[in-house]
Amino acid sequence: MSSAIIPSPNSNHTKLKEYTVDDDEEPTTRRIRHLSLHLNPSPDHRQLLQLESCSGRAKMSVNAEKLSSYLRGKHRDIQERVFEYFNSRPDLQTPLEILKDDYRELCMRQLVGVVREAGIRPFRYVVEDPSKYFAIIEAVGSVDMSLGIKLGVQYSLWGGSVLNLGTKKHRDKYFEGIDNLEYLGCFAMTELHHGSNVQGIQTIATFDPVTDEFVITTPNDGAIKWWIGNAAVHGKFATVFAKLMLPTHDTKVVTDMGVHAFIVPIRDLKTHKTLPGVEINDCGHKVGLNGVDNGALRFRDVRIPRDNLLNRFGDVSRDGTYTSSLPTVNKRFAATLGELVGGRVGLAYSSVGVLKIAATIAIRYSLLRQQFGPPKKPEISILDYQSQQHKLMPMLASTYAFHFATVNLVEKYAQMKKTHDEQLVADVHALSAGLKSYVTSYTAKSLSICREACGGHGYAAVNRFGSLRNDHDIFQTFEGDNTVLLQQVAGDLLKQYQEKFRGGTFAVTWNYLRESMNTYLSQPNPVTARWEGEDHLRDPKFQLDAFRYRTSRLLQSAAVRLRKHTKTLGSFGAWNRCLNHLLTLAESHIETVILENFIEAIKSCPDASSRDALKLVCDLYALNRIWNDIGTYRNVDYVAPNKAKAIHKLAEYLSFQVKNIARELVDAFDLPDNMTRAPIGKQSLGEAYTEYTQYVGF
Repeated sequence: MSSAIIPSPNSNHTKLKEYTVDDDEEPTTRRIRHLSLHLNPSPDHRQLLQLESCSGRAKMSVNAEKLSSYLRGKHRDIQERVFEYFNSRPDLQTPLEILKDDYRELCMRQLVGVVREAGIRPFRYVVEDPSKYFAIIEAVGSVDMSLGIKLGVQYSLWGGSVLNLGTKKHRDKYFEGIDNLEYLGCFAMTELHHGSNVQGIQTIATFDPVTDEFVITTPNDGAIKWWIGNAAVHGKFATVFAKLMLPTHDTKVVTDMGVHAFIVPIRDLKTHKTLPGVEINDCGHKVGLNGVDNGALRFRDVRIPRDNLLNRFGDVSRDGTYTSSLPTVNKRFAATLGELVGGRVGLAYSSVGVLKIAATIAIRYSLLRQQFGPPKKPEISILDYQSQQHKLMPMLASTYAFHFATVNLVEKYAQMKKTHDEQLVADVHALSAGLKSYVTSYTAKSLSICREACGGHGYAAVNRFGSLRNDHDIFQTFEGDNTVLLQQVAGDLLKQYQEKFRGGTFAVTWNYLRESMNTYLSQPNPVTARWEGEDHLRDPKFQLDAFRYRTSRLLQSAAVRLRKHTKTLGSFGAWNRCLNHLLTLAESHIETVILENFIEAIKSCPDASSRDALKLVCDLYALNRIWNDIGTYRNVDYVAPNKAKAIHKLAEYLSFQVKNIARELVDAFDLPDNMTRAPIGKQSLGEAYTEYTQYVGF
């Protein structure tokens, strides 16, 4: 005979109770007996199926309205204006079946409607109130992701480049036209041969001192600007990134001053015809986001005035003299890209909005859908199955965690725009790279999980998972490829690590490493490694310590490996040899930052019932992440075998507890039906099947 353990139903803390299994029993017989217990449980085994009795606790009470008020924050009103406008304009709703060209025109009408009819002027907030701007982006993205991206191209990229890379003369000349959509524009950085490696772009802008102009040239096919939003149909201007070439006194010799940004008109403001020297072609039908008109641009010696150089970080005088407050090409390039970080902030924030929609649809359907059940009993909700909880509840917890992390990122970004503090600039740059990469990758995977969790009905286009998945997929690539961005995070961590051991201090986001690096250098405590009580496992200190320990261990071991391999492979070869290790390090750090933000958000929540709900969700997020990487903790004896089992069991139990309040948690996202637009995801579950059958013609 052998023994196994089950949770005792008689205590709030974990106790163990034995039951016996016959070692000589045939596997087939044992399997049949186990299945019979599930279908017709005896009193002694019913506790295995009734997780409620594991702790004897009643279902948590959650006020969805109060929780929603805390989540939505101070910009709820502007988002509701967006929702109300589109609810009043059914003609602007995107149909399921629409041709590419029609979709692009509809998307343009949607944008014009928001700005000119609804009177919402996002450009005013790009610098003055970034958190309000990103709230608008999230709301319009809920209407249609193509609309969110088109609005972002106009105001974040084209408009943002003028505001952030130009000077007063540019703002005075272009602000009003960008704001009211008279000056529709593009952001022309990516080329056919270069995307992530911006310093490798080949378009050139040569200064002509005779005419006081820059000559914009595409020297070869590889330098054609590619995937340029707004270029194929609607754009009239483009911010073109090109290498600034200055002639010397010997006009046959030019000096490369590095990548700069130039305002280049591409279409006539009155006739909308393509201007001389500019060639525009359509990038065609895409996997998603077909409401955005992506095009390719070639420039054949296009002349622009010298004033069209966006000259905040470098300028050229009438006589061809170059001046800059920054001494090197690399510093100017870093400053230029640093000012464009708002795009990454917006994508991270918007990706959470997409995840909220998908989670809402999948969880509401899972509460509605009933399949199977005990003999002679009603069918049960598919969310009552542990497997469905395992798919969706950690995802719901992550959605909440990402919400607070990206809200904090937006606040940091807004503070950075006001203060221009150098340390904060560096912090936001690294944090936005990490969160954009981590959140968009997680959301992309989750969209497929949500589709699968909804079975055949999830495959219907009307229930949106297909369009959400296709439209969001590119979030992992534009504004920085996710793998490249994680390497930036890892590089910053290693830089901080090296400076620490030279007597320096850590940047704001890395403060926790001061203590946890010292902890890593000591052996794990064999006593705490075995603690398995629920109070201990749900203690934020234990959770944060575990996350920080993992990051510190990965950082220290990465530094050792890089030093070792650099001796034989050189710095580039060593980095490539350790690349997967470095990506894991970056993800671990970002997970730690996310947990920190979640814990702080719980402390700041004014409503007690909302605080309790958020604490439950946060515990699930933390313990699920620890369990997912339990091998790391076991390898170094940070967690003993008994503690690992306790973490797993508690994470499953917390998934069940979160399931009990899942309806309230998704309702707190406060997404109206005209925004989710999926029959199976309606707020009133009783209407879901009715609307669905009506949709197909019954």
